[in-house]
Amino acid sequence: MEKMHTDMLQSLAHRLLSGELSIEQFVEQAARIGRPTIADVGEAQVDLDRYRRCGFPEVVFAQGKTVAAMEKIFQALIHHGADVLATRVSVEQATELKIKFPHGQYNRVARTFRISLAAEPAGGDGRSITPGRVTVVTAGTSDLPVAEEARETALWTGAEVNLIQDVGVAGPHRLRANLEHFDGADAVVVVAGMEGALPSVVGGYVACPVIAVPTSVGYGASFGGVAALLGMLNSCASNVTVVNIDAGFKGGYVAGLIARNAARARSDRVAR
Repeated sequence: MEKMHTDMLQSLAHRLLSGELSIEQFVEQAARIGRPTIADVGEAQVDLDRYRRCGFPEVVFAQGKTVAAMEKIFQALIHHGADVLATRVSVEQATELKIKFPHGQYNRVARTFRISLAAEPAGGDGRSITPGRVTVVTAGTSDLPVAEEARETALWTGAEVNLIQDVGVAGPHRLRANLEHFDGADAVVVVAGMEGALPSVVGGYVACPVIAVPTSVGYGASFGGVAALLGMLNSCASNVTVVNIDAGFKGGYVAGLIARNAARARSDRVAR
């Protein structure tokens, strides 16, 4: 056995002895040692080791890809036991993918395609973990496509997701009327265009990370979302961080990662 494989097996053994892994998880992960970590499907090199390294499997960016290429990538991920998420999927692509993967879910607004294998997240001792909680907020209905992409991504990570629509700062009473829905959130994704003020306001109400997603919604001086991006980067709320323009996927992914880690921490505290 190669030294790298020996080191990986020793690491798994230490995690088993410390209680971080169950016996079932140890056997499953030990069986993967030495297996290929890349699936060469011709058009793509699918990273099969992404889940172990980064916490979630590889995500497929559909724009510019043929349906035939996506089918091969999906099959490689499914064969490896990974839930599938594809972003920026057109209606035409989704129509063909639905024939090949009838259990897949297409969100026309978000332009996402998900295939769930219904695997439950588990803690270090093999018990089920209560999902983390993510709240997604939109400033206006025009921001909904980006917010839906964030929501679908957070769902793919295994989080419980609550979507609050159209509570922009032009009508601040709408946000106050929905504050109860922020209770217990591990992370909040705020999607806004125009001047991008909403994340700062939300940040002043919640005790969790706020992921601000600027959108390209706005009039000429919004510069395709640059004004919102700069406004969010200059937020005076200390718990606000920012992703790229129209990057609903990135906002949902980061929120899902935060929520998952928070859920695991709660589970570990209960176990003690």
